[in-house]
Amino acid sequence: MNTLLTRILKRWSSTSLVLRILGGLLIGAVLGLFAPGLSAIGILGHVFVSALKAIAPVLVAVLVCASIAKAHGGLGSRFRTVITLYMVTTFCAAIVAVVASFLFPVTIALKDAASGEAPGALSDVFTNLLTNLVSNPLLSVSSANYIGILFWAVIIGLALKLKASATTINVVGDLAEVVSLVVRWVIQFAPFGIMGLVFSSVAESGLEIFTDYGRLLLLLVGSMATVALVVNPLIAFVYIRRNPYPLLWQCLKESGLNAFFTRSSAANIPINMALCRRLGIDEDFYSVSIPLGCTINMNGAAVTITVLSLAVAHTVGVSVSLPTAIILSIIATLGACGASGVAGGSLLLVPMACSLFGIGSDVAMQAVAVGFIIGVVQDSVETALNSSGDAFFTATAELHDKAQGTGPTN
Repeated sequence: MNTLLTRILKRWSSTSLVLRILGGLLIGAVLGLFAPGLSAIGILGHVFVSALKAIAPVLVAVLVCASIAKAHGGLGSRFRTVITLYMVTTFCAAIVAVVASFLFPVTIALKDAASGEAPGALSDVFTNLLTNLVSNPLLSVSSANYIGILFWAVIIGLALKLKASATTINVVGDLAEVVSLVVRWVIQFAPFGIMGLVFSSVAESGLEIFTDYGRLLLLLVGSMATVALVVNPLIAFVYIRRNPYPLLWQCLKESGLNAFFTRSSAANIPINMALCRRLGIDEDFYSVSIPLGCTINMNGAAVTITVLSLAVAHTVGVSVSLPTAIILSIIATLGACGASGVAGGSLLLVPMACSLFGIGSDVAMQAVAVGFIIGVVQDSVETALNSSGDAFFTATAELHDKAQGTGPTN
């Protein structure tokens, strides 16, 4: 019996994770359509995402601490490169959304306002960012506040590097390896989690989501696809001077696919770190750049904020000039960097962008309600774009610096 179980587990772990996820996807979709009453299946998705969200903050905290403490230099140029990539591509995503919205303007039915509280100005976003930055470190880990986690992990890592003995640093490194192993165990259950997530989405929404608000959804998804398949690889080519598509396909397949169903950049951090490990990227680098990207690499969020705010403007008859559209792109870029790494995090920033056109929060929040209606598709595509981009641009920065002779020699 033990031998049979061992063989099954070995066969399971040796099969491609992507194939297993696709299998779970198909089974979940079929069950959602034909047996929507099997609600227990949906629990698998909730448990899987909850497990990833629970372990991800701990993983980031210990990995960043260990990486900073063990770093021997040579990371500065790569961090400058990846931060530049994150910010430039997020701005370009907003520009793409503006152009698409002008070429294919859409309007939306504004009826019942959504409940909730949104930031009223860009200053509110920065205030929240600074407040989260210096939040209690233990509270930051327990609440998955990645801004606070990154800040305190870097500070503690620097302190360890300056004052701790080699033995202490090795212990921190061993702890990071242990947590990484736990994460790999959790990831093995991804096919069951994806099956549960797909089942829940299909059972609750069916296929109607593709017809209601279809033009708006098509505009959002089309803009994000343009960013993912045209803009991002073009920018990467400028940096690495070689065909970026093989790397892009791998990131979309191994990171984007999982992020599409978890709908959480934070929950996808362990997936991205595992991908970066397989790509041979320096762990000292990706253990910081990946959680950093989860916070500031928000291409999809910039598209969502821009498209929905312009849809509201078109609906109420506000004329948007080119200079105003450029300012909107900047606001969407900066606001997206403050978007939460969880499902639907970008939607509550739409009223902030709408305020640029003099549109009140009551009207703008109705667009947020529409966003939640189409969120089963919009937020999935947004998260896939955001999270796969974290791994893609981390690898791009590594390849660029190696080509420049400033990366690790290994």
